[in-house]
Amino acid sequence: MNAPVRLRSTCPHDCPSCCALEVEVADGRIGRIRGSVANSYTAGVICAKVARYAERSHNENRVLHPLMRTGPKGSGQFAQISWDEALDRIAERFLDVEARLGSQAVWPYNYAGTMGQVQRDGLHRLRNTKRYSRQYDTICTAMSYTGFVAGTGRLSGPDPREMRVSDCIVIWGTNAVSTQVNVMTHAMAARKARGAKVVVIDVYANDTVAKADMGLVLRPGTDAALACAAMHVAFRDGYADREFMAAHADDPAGLEAHLATRTPQWAAAITGLSVDEIEAFAKLIGRTPRTYFRLGYGFTRQRNGTAAMHAATSIATVLGSWKHEGGGAFHINGALYKLDKSLIEGADALDPTTRRLDQSQIGRILTGDAEALQHGPPVAAMLIQNTNPMVVAPEQALVRQGFARDDLFTVVHEQMMTETATMADIVLPATMFTEHDDIYKGGGHTHLMLGPKLVDAPGEARENHVVVCEIAKRVGATHRGFEMSAREHIEWMVAASGYDLATLDAEGFVDLNPDFETAHYLNGFGYPDGKFRFSPAWSEIPHNNNGPMGPVAEMPRFPDHWEVIEAATAREPFRLVTAPARSFLNSTFNDTPGSLTKEGEPVVMVHPQDAAAAGVAEGGPVRLVNARGAVRLTAKLFDGVQRGTLICEGLHRNKAFRDGVGINMLTGADQVAPYGGAAFHDVRVAMEAVAEPAANVRAVAEPV
Repeated sequence: MNAPVRLRSTCPHDCPSCCALEVEVADGRIGRIRGSVANSYTAGVICAKVARYAERSHNENRVLHPLMRTGPKGSGQFAQISWDEALDRIAERFLDVEARLGSQAVWPYNYAGTMGQVQRDGLHRLRNTKRYSRQYDTICTAMSYTGFVAGTGRLSGPDPREMRVSDCIVIWGTNAVSTQVNVMTHAMAARKARGAKVVVIDVYANDTVAKADMGLVLRPGTDAALACAAMHVAFRDGYADREFMAAHADDPAGLEAHLATRTPQWAAAITGLSVDEIEAFAKLIGRTPRTYFRLGYGFTRQRNGTAAMHAATSIATVLGSWKHEGGGAFHINGALYKLDKSLIEGADALDPTTRRLDQSQIGRILTGDAEALQHGPPVAAMLIQNTNPMVVAPEQALVRQGFARDDLFTVVHEQMMTETATMADIVLPATMFTEHDDIYKGGGHTHLMLGPKLVDAPGEARENHVVVCEIAKRVGATHRGFEMSAREHIEWMVAASGYDLATLDAEGFVDLNPDFETAHYLNGFGYPDGKFRFSPAWSEIPHNNNGPMGPVAEMPRFPDHWEVIEAATAREPFRLVTAPARSFLNSTFNDTPGSLTKEGEPVVMVHPQDAAAAGVAEGGPVRLVNARGAVRLTAKLFDGVQRGTLICEGLHRNKAFRDGVGINMLTGADQVAPYGGAAFHDVRVAMEAVAEPAANVRAVAEPV
């Protein structure tokens, strides 16, 4: 056996972190993975699940050959076939659907299982050239991006590495220890070097709250109330930077008048925090010019999430935090990257009249909901890459019903036999990130990053790009991009975008951080007049959308707590948050041994007093139920939540739950204002203790 060598790569799984990696390779196999020390954001630190990626790459359960279904959908009965037979069958069925129902009856469906620009987004080239139904991506970022841009006019902010020179870091709505470990790297460095205070705001006392100097655990969906009270105190006590607002904001006087009644007492009644906690938070940030607001996704996954993000972002403008190094508000740096992806996506072939179906409403779409289908033809064929909707999509009862249709032809290109793959007619083996070329942008930092092929794929696995090109050839789609390799796409895009490929090849990444004034909006915010919007026009936010959705007309004019959440009732008195687990990333890693061992069985965290009132015991089986469905899992008593709040970390495989149905049986897919999105953390449920034989409990509790 040869000694391992360390090669550069990039983690493909998480858009904020997008870590620079050093991968050990020996004899054509990957081994230990480490964070790159050379990259100043990754700073040598990565999450444990990616560090042990070898157990995923070399997992004995990888899909290695094309498979054709031989039994009922969901039975897991497949027979191995050749690539040519698989591709020919796919083309035959796609062409048949197109002839009978029109091209829009074919719906390529993908998301972010890889964040690579070539391997993820090349599927759009197939859909555009064939006029297949397009996809409106709503499952992750629709609320958070829109809420941030509502104020700033642009999706970017101060360099996250500036946290190292901050005097206060507010980590809001993200369990960074579990999901963005590099945020903690820089926050802890500031604490050690400068004595910086770390504030964490969340709905349960998770691992990040445990690291905080000030941990604020509030009720789900009440973040905007806390933000408003903090701004009220800023105006009341003289912390507000009136000079900055006069130069850089649209209506500070209107905001101040609006906030006059948004007192800490008002916010305490809504959030469940004490008045003293709210006052202490407001005074800390008010007295600390170098306060960096690191705003996550979690608190926006409520029906009022867009308004909550806007309210939290507004604090930095009221305080003038943007003026200072180590100050300001940051969510993601999407606007930083000026990438010309026209060849990857086949933009020149796009027909804008082709319908764009809402990704989150896949259950409604596959069960024939006319409104979800935009009054067009049914979806009769799908090609799925980089996502597992049978676990991750909301309204799972409808999703299951849709995928079980005998008249739906489904192709799943996957690395493992996921729940979605089990429902497929054809399963194709997919490569992992070390087995193909790609390029990545770090949304949570400022680097454009290369991810070259390091090893050959096992079995007959093929990369997304190759599969898309092979299908295109058979269904009559023509485009220059189908004739290029992944590496050629990278070379073309980098050159067309004005970036330096030589540096990418030599270093693995290039830093695109803009100058201080631009990053901090000191030359003006992203609106034509350069003003931050305290009072945005909600139906005109300059961000990608599919038109106004939900109760846009009811959205608050100024930052405010908006009572549009799925509030608890006497019948369903609990509010459920489906938070991410530390060892999974959505459904990725929920089939690898190390992650399964770390996470164990699915549990719901219940306040001890709520458990006692419901007759629920530690480790006992409980049933969560609402109008959408029911889920059985195990209770874990936990006093790190406010009463009435339930937490279920995941996403576990559906069969890990006691009835074989996962937590998204309970979540809704109604479109959130103003531009849609899935409110995964905004779920009203009832909780019941259930009797179950001890032997059965042990059987279903084993990791699978």
